[in-house]
Amino acid sequence: MVKFLDKNSGFNQWNARQQSGAGKSRFSGMLWWFVLFVAAWWLVGTFVAPKKHDASNTPAPVIEADVSAVPVSELDGEKITARVRGLRISDIDLKDFKREADGDAPMRLLPDEDAFAEIGMVARGTAAPTAETVWRASNGAQTWRNSDGVLFTRTVSADGYVITVIDEIKNNAKKDFAFAPYARIVRPADARASAGVYTGLVAYANGDVEHDDWRDLDKKPRAYTTGQGFTGFADQYWETLVAIDSPDQTIRAQKQGARYQTDASAAAVSVAPGATARITTHLYAGPRERDALGAASKLIAGANQTMDYGWFWFLARPMLWLLNAINAIVMNYGIAIIILTILLRMLLWPLTRKSYTSMIAMQKMQPEMARIQKLYANDKTRMQVEIMRLYQTHKTSPMSGCLPMLIQIPIFFALYKALLISVQMRNAHFLWISDLAAMDPYFIMPVLMGLTMWLQQYLQSASNKGATGDALAQTQKAMRWMPVLFTVLFAWMPAGLVLYWTVSNLFGIAQMYIIKRRMQK
Repeated sequence: MVKFLDKNSGFNQWNARQQSGAGKSRFSGMLWWFVLFVAAWWLVGTFVAPKKHDASNTPAPVIEADVSAVPVSELDGEKITARVRGLRISDIDLKDFKREADGDAPMRLLPDEDAFAEIGMVARGTAAPTAETVWRASNGAQTWRNSDGVLFTRTVSADGYVITVIDEIKNNAKKDFAFAPYARIVRPADARASAGVYTGLVAYANGDVEHDDWRDLDKKPRAYTTGQGFTGFADQYWETLVAIDSPDQTIRAQKQGARYQTDASAAAVSVAPGATARITTHLYAGPRERDALGAASKLIAGANQTMDYGWFWFLARPMLWLLNAINAIVMNYGIAIIILTILLRMLLWPLTRKSYTSMIAMQKMQPEMARIQKLYANDKTRMQVEIMRLYQTHKTSPMSGCLPMLIQIPIFFALYKALLISVQMRNAHFLWISDLAAMDPYFIMPVLMGLTMWLQQYLQSASNKGATGDALAQTQKAMRWMPVLFTVLFAWMPAGLVLYWTVSNLFGIAQMYIIKRRMQK
């Protein structure tokens, strides 16, 4: 040990310099924690983006069509209703979700003439139905015959949030024809897209999920080639995905005027004279929710991989599951967040207790620390030895209080992502808050969070009075502004996240009181 602490040791010389400025380093350390916190938040919300792929293929333009003469039929399923107009499907209502918190109207996807899914085919050597084609209803299906005698029969059905379109092509002519299926989704961008969740294009190509947000599509078209896949658009809570059950596909996306289009085209199907071919296409229109997408993945492979859990997915997934499980019992997401916060703090109790114990020990050490620094101001090596001996006597270290903070950072970001992507959290009420996934409109919760944070800091610094040097006094003075900064930072965050932080502060205050009482005894 003596050899290790030899004054010629570079480590000891560095450590002595660190210990000689311990008070100042605590101040700068706190500022660095805050800077890192804000920087991490900014990076997660702004720069986390998937790898982009470009291709020289130019997407086919949106074909404007007059569909006013095409008859409309209603598709009524267990989870959804939709309007079917020839090749186009629109006005998809989700029966289990309301458009507004206090309204009765269901949530609607692809809601007007400018937003629709179109499923059709391109023929070679003959004619195929277009968006303007007038079909004839026949035994629950739609039929159309072209001038060559080719009969097209279309059936549309719904299973959960998946709409299945089956096209049968019967070639009554005397020569071969080929038909290449295509599917496209046309819609405007989501002006309310969340910065913390991927929105825009979502495509599945070659076993990977690809994301391109609205701004990417503004700049340049995207194209992918794949064996089988799907394409569509994602909002914060909803997805519309279309997948052709055919190989050798090309997926494309681009902006067209005020709208965005993504389409998929597959290899042509050859139909011999007298033969019948079948083309199946699936359209998912529903929530970005794990169970719903998991069920859809049985028909649309890879749909369950479009959930955006963020960097800390290994924490966000179980936290979201636990939050929903608690809500199933208490029937209120605000109460569920409070219970989840208490469970997490109880899980971290041993580490937090060690942090608080170390903090109190460090406070008691300050007078002796100041005496050593003054006594050995000209002998840095001896100062370092004496300070290390002081740490050993009090059985603590400067880093012992950092671990709980390091652990809470990924928990914080995981919970933030879980709250943003949870469609159940949308329009969830708690006290005066009508939507826990949105900011508190009255800023009451951020103010409560700031007050509890100030009280926690006040209790932490209360025992330092009269036993600190100038550096620690400056640190405490600077830390007084932290509750104000965090109040402003949290003012526009989801109210559920601010509720979590507020309850966590209250739990920390109670825990600190208990630990201090035990140490006094």
